[in-house]
Formats: sequence, C-alpha cells, structure tokens
Amino acid sequence: MTAADTQLDRRMEQLHTWGPYGLLGVSVVLASVAAELMDGPVEWQAAGALVAAALALQLWWHGTRSRRPGRGRIPSRAGTAYYIVRWAIAFALTWINPFFAFYAATGYMDADELIPGLWRRLGLFASAVTVAAAQAGGLPFSGVQWAGFAGLLAVNFGVQAVVAHITEEAEQRSRERAETIAELERTNTALQQALDENAALHAQLLVQAREAGVADERRRLAAEIHDTIAQGLTGIIAQLRIVTNTPDPAAAREHAARAMDLARESLGEARRSVHNLAPVALADGGLPEALRKTVTEWGERSGIRAEFTLTGAAEQLHDEVAATLLRIAQEALSNTARHACATRAGVTLSYMGDEVTLDIRDDGRGFDPAAARKRTRTGGFGLDGMRARAERIAGALTVESGPGHGTAVSARVPLVRHD
Repeated sequence: MTAADTQLDRRMEQLHTWGPYGLLGVSVVLASVAAELMDGPVEWQAAGALVAAALALQLWWHGTRSRRPGRGRIPSRAGTAYYIVRWAIAFALTWINPFFAFYAATGYMDADELIPGLWRRLGLFASAVTVAAAQAGGLPFSGVQWAGFAGLLAVNFGVQAVVAHITEEAEQRSRERAETIAELERTNTALQQALDENAALHAQLLVQAREAGVADERRRLAAEIHDTIAQGLTGIIAQLRIVTNTPDPAAAREHAARAMDLARESLGEARRSVHNLAPVALADGGLPEALRKTVTEWGERSGIRAEFTLTGAAEQLHDEVAATLLRIAQEALSNTARHACATRAGVTLSYMGDEVTLDIRDDGRGFDPAAARKRTRTGGFGLDGMRARAERIAGALTVESGPGHGTAVSARVPLVRHD
C-alpha cells in the first residue's frame, strides 16, 4: 500500500468517526433556528431526549471502534445494530423537525462498512426514505406530498445505489490489486529463493566440474604415458638388451640406433601428451599413413610379421577420432608383443559410410577375455583402457579370443570428419 492510500484511509476513518457528530450538530443548530416547525414543549422535550440518545449512541460506537482498531470498518452484527438504532433515532427526529434529515444522511456515509452483503441496499433505502420525507416537506404528508415524496425517494435511492455500486467495484478492484501484489511478492520471494538455490547449485557444479576435469586430465595423462612413454621405454629396453647380448658390432649399432629413435619419439610423445596435442605419427599425415608406419616399425622391433590393410575410401578424420584409433592400435600391438607369442599380426582400417572400424588380429596363444577382465585391476590401461578410449568418442570395442585361437580386437567409432 502506498503512502497516498494510507493517507486516504486515515481521512476516511476520521470522516466516519467524526462525521455523525458534525451532522448531528448541524441538525440541532438548524432545527433550533426553525423552532416554529415544532409544536409545543412536548416535541422540544422529545427532540432533546432523542438528541441525547443519538449522542450517547455515537459515543458508544466511537468507543467500540477504538477498542477494535482496523475491524471497526468491517461489517458486523454490532455495526448493523448501530445502524438500525441510529436510523430509528434519525427518523423520529426528522418527523419532529425536517432539518434533522442532515443527521439522517449519515446513513449514506457508512452503510457499506456497517451492513454486510445485499442488506446494505436496504439500509440505503431506509436512509433515503427519511431524507426524501424531509425534502418533501416533512412528515406526515398531505395528499400532493406523496407524489413528490415518491419522486424524491426514487432519485435519492437511485443516486445512492449507483454510488454504492461504483464504490463496491472500486473496493473489489482494490482487493484484487492487493491480492495480485501479495501474489507477486510471494512469487518474487519464491523466485529469489530459487535463484539463491540455483546460485548454490551452480557453485557446486563448478566445483564438481573442476574436480571432474582434474580427474579426467589425470586419466588422460596416465593413458598417454602408458600408451606412449611406457611402450617406448619397453622397446628401448628390448633394443638395449639385444645390444648387450650380440657380438656383432654392426647389429649392436643398428639396435642402439633404434633405441635412440625410440627415445626421441617417446620424448616427443611426452611433450605432446602434456600439451594435449595429436600423436607425433599423425602430425605429417592421416590415420592410414600413421597406422602403416606404426605397424611397420612395430614389426621390425618385435620380429613379428605384421601387415596393414586399408579398405574403403580414406577420409581425413577429426583429430580426436584419429588419435583414439591410433592409441588403440598401439596398445593392442603392444599387448600382442608382450603376451601373445604370435608369429603374425594384421591391422585393418575400414571406412564404412558413417563409421570407421579398426581390427587388430594375431595368431598367438589367445586367452579367456572374461577371466582376464576379472584379473584386471580397476583403473588399468589394458583392454579396459582401450574400451574407455572408444566409449569416450561414442564408440565401442569388442574382444574375441580363446586359448590357442589367437586374438581379435575390433574398435568401431563414428566417422567424424576433420573440420
């Protein structure tokens, strides 16, 4: 509620409290001036008694309103009784002297605050009867006065009924506005609470995202170290072991040169892994060329006959897709060299519409995939690591193997072209 509304309500409260006193005083003054309208001392005494009763009634009602602040303007049984008694006193006074109709007009002021519902129309009609009677010349009427009284009654009640209707509509709009404001305040409170909760949730999500990013980066670096540096060091150790066991200086120099090449390649891969760059093998060509080179070098180091096959029309893949397939191939070949005791291995890259398939096969001793998966520790970087790499780019990895039947690893991923 605005300051203007509060001030208006205060003034209306004062009008309804002191207005009846003022109109009663005006009526007494005018009736005294027009004393000739009253016949004898009996009417003077009756008028004095009724004025005293009216004053006592006003004092009683004024005390009742002060004891119930804020509720004195709400229709009630006490308010209705007060209105009826006041109307009766005003009607009797107007019968004695028509100028007391000013006091009777008090009924126009507060019928809406004293009488509930549709009964207030009846209260307005009763007040209009008293006022119209005074305007028609006072009670009792002669023959021609009845026509004037009827017209005046219709005008008085019609005007007051229209005013009452407009007032009720204004009050209804005021109540609706107050309810709307209250609803908006509740909505704003709920919205603020939701915003506070969202802010807290956003902060929590940021913390979780930061933690997830750190964990994901750790897993990425661990996988890169396992797939590149660890395999490179394994190859270096194998070459140096040959160097120490061969009596041929030329063969020793050859294997030492391979060890140095592996060391340089591992160092480059380590640097690129730290900066999250594509593997070295993909820097100068696409995935098919990188796989062909990887298979050839792996065959030379391991002594296992290895072949690379390309099917379908090769396309330039997205860096993440190409790096994932290359890492899967390197891990699968490393597993073959360490565990399979194979004599032959083959790598096939197939472009098939909207998919790319990578198959790595060997004729080694094979294994039981289910048993191997049970033995793998959580967080390992063998078959589980390859499967995680494929799933990270919405792909899938399958392993087919059995004791004495070799191993086939197949990775199927979406074909995402390089932008």
